[in-house]
Amino acid sequence: MMDSRRTPRRAAIAACACALALIVTGCGSATSTNGAGAARSGTQAPATSLPAGGSRGFAWLRPEPAPAGWSSVRVPSGATLAYPSGWHVVEGDRGSATAVLLEAGGHDLGYLNLTPRQAPETLSDWIAFRPHHNREEGERRVVAEAAAGSLRFRTGRGACVQDSYTTSTGRRYVEIACLVEGAHASSVIVGAALAGSWSSQRATIERAIDAFTA
Repeated sequence: MMDSRRTPRRAAIAACACALALIVTGCGSATSTNGAGAARSGTQAPATSLPAGGSRGFAWLRPEPAPAGWSSVRVPSGATLAYPSGWHVVEGDRGSATAVLLEAGGHDLGYLNLTPRQAPETLSDWIAFRPHHNREEGERRVVAEAAAGSLRFRTGRGACVQDSYTTSTGRRYVEIACLVEGAHASSVIVGAALAGSWSSQRATIERAIDAFTA
């Protein structure tokens, strides 16, 4: 069994299925103010190192508190994950936090996941590590779409990758995955949504990353 950040749609979401009495195969919301490109087919090899600075693909990142009405969950490391009304916190691995958005039929539209940094994860190779890791987890057609380093968060600096992939069940996701080094701990925050729902959930996921504290 994989840890909840690696495959929240398979591990942590299993707990959600019990808690909500729903069978979920995946691991109020805001309306997107900017669309997203359609998921691309094929595989794109990621760069081997992060750019020294800049925010290529991440100009939207504006560290600020969560909007009024949002809730938050804090993990033992002190990192905090914010999520909007309509999203549900589910149980996962110790030290992690996961919130999911479910459609009426019980299928997941998106998720937010927070876990402590693991030993192989470093800012210097995050752009290459994350897509490669997804492939190792069995995801197919992994495409690295954007990446940036030296990004400022509310309580630290970090690096982010946006990629898309297809799961073993044939569902395609778009994710934003950020490794953030805070004053006392380093954490990974991931926000993802089904490719078909990305345009409507992107703004919510980006806003949650804006509000993240490491």
